[in-house]
Amino acid sequence: MSSLLDSTGSAIRDIEPGAVSSLRFGSLARGISTLVGRPAAFAVALAAVLLWGASGPLFHFSDTWQLVINTSTTIITFLMVFVIQNTQNRDTAAIQIKLDELIRATQGAHNAILDLEQLDEEQLAAYLKRYEALAAAARERLLSGKLDTDAPDLKTLTK
Repeated sequence: MSSLLDSTGSAIRDIEPGAVSSLRFGSLARGISTLVGRPAAFAVALAAVLLWGASGPLFHFSDTWQLVINTSTTIITFLMVFVIQNTQNRDTAAIQIKLDELIRATQGAHNAILDLEQLDEEQLAAYLKRYEALAAAARERLLSGKLDTDAPDLKTLTK
């Protein structure tokens, strides 16, 4: 990543195009997730369930009475899945960009790991083995009373 901006001056996304939906849906999803994440929203949902439960004797606990709560909760859950996924995609993208920037700006860091999420399983496993070897070597140094704060080259770990 040579620049944090593309040719139009927009921020470069570090996830698949389309994973973060349009601005309008993103704003709507952010607003909904903020509202439903508050204690007051939980209180409203709890009150609705209690009201529904209390109305059972009035409707003789009929099939229609049960269908109301089942249908309502199913619809709300179905729609919230998409809102939550959109919010999660945006949060993940923001965290990934922040981590990429920390790696990029850290002297001695390996820039090749900036886009690990784009690699296939085999490539990820190879990097994982390298870092596991690095961790094992660091633990051995600690056990022998040495420091584990160096920045060894990954190439030497694979030999």
